[in-house]
Amino acid sequence: MILEALAEFLTLSELGGVIVNGLAKSALYVMIASGLTLIFGLMGVLNFAHGSLTMVGAYLGGLLMVVTVTGGTAPLTRLGLFFVAIVVVFALLTVLGGAIETTIIRPLYDRPPIYQILLTFGLTLVIEEVVRIVLGIYDLQPLSDWQAALATKPQFLREPVALGPVSAGWMSLFQILLGTITVVGIWAFLTKTRYGLYIRAGSEDTEMASALGIDVRQVFTVVFALGIGLAGAAGTLLMWDPTWGASVPLAAETLLPAFIVVIVGGLGTFRGTVVAALVVGMADAVTTWWFQNAIQFTGLPELVLFLVLVVTLIVRPQGLFGVEEVGGH
Repeated sequence: MILEALAEFLTLSELGGVIVNGLAKSALYVMIASGLTLIFGLMGVLNFAHGSLTMVGAYLGGLLMVVTVTGGTAPLTRLGLFFVAIVVVFALLTVLGGAIETTIIRPLYDRPPIYQILLTFGLTLVIEEVVRIVLGIYDLQPLSDWQAALATKPQFLREPVALGPVSAGWMSLFQILLGTITVVGIWAFLTKTRYGLYIRAGSEDTEMASALGIDVRQVFTVVFALGIGLAGAAGTLLMWDPTWGASVPLAAETLLPAFIVVIVGGLGTFRGTVVAALVVGMADAVTTWWFQNAIQFTGLPELVLFLVLVVTLIVRPQGLFGVEEVGGH
């Protein structure tokens, strides 16, 4: 049976479909992990609230879509409103991230990392309980996906598309597009703007950057705010994905792969995050196909993600593109 499954897997239609699904998963992973890369990789802040803030972004994006979309709203109009929702959620979460950094994160920079872990973990509990209370007020089930938000997705994103012999979903192509836009946007910001230069300089040598007149504290506030904004934008996209959906468990479901991607890629390098997202996404897609078609083991994709992490830490502890002593204060 394994040989038959292997022969089917290697056909152009099946292998092509797996590659498209892998690229879509990679796009989601890079969107989820990009904010954590900025915060954890460049600042050295262990933000365990990243998943919860992604979940908040999913609910905020879903709320905007539910309020603005009606049954008669045209598909292209829904798509336009979705992009508006991403921008609004990004702006709101960026402001929230800046407030969190200046009020509760900044006083802990000079303390051991355990303080950051405990604080952000406690922040996660607070955020999730607040969301549960709000959902309870409006009679929404916190443990299941918000179907009203999922229903605002245009019909054409639910349909397959033929790419030669390969059948893929429009939603997968849409996710690949947004993931590509995210990667290009962050790369351009970090490498082509003066503020991106400040961020890279502050992450590599805080004292030298301060001596050159860079306000490092302000730079770290901007980094943290943008990281949280990116988490919210990623959550808005996940709200439309039936595999994820807007729910309270989304916080834990996104936090683990985000940390795996950042650690595998290496701290202090956005390039590493992109490559790690491709590796993890493809591994996830391949093992998902095998689980669905040949191997009866429900935890296979999650197991493979952990194996990728373990092997990377054994062979190259600093990650694929990691730079020692990068990140922190």
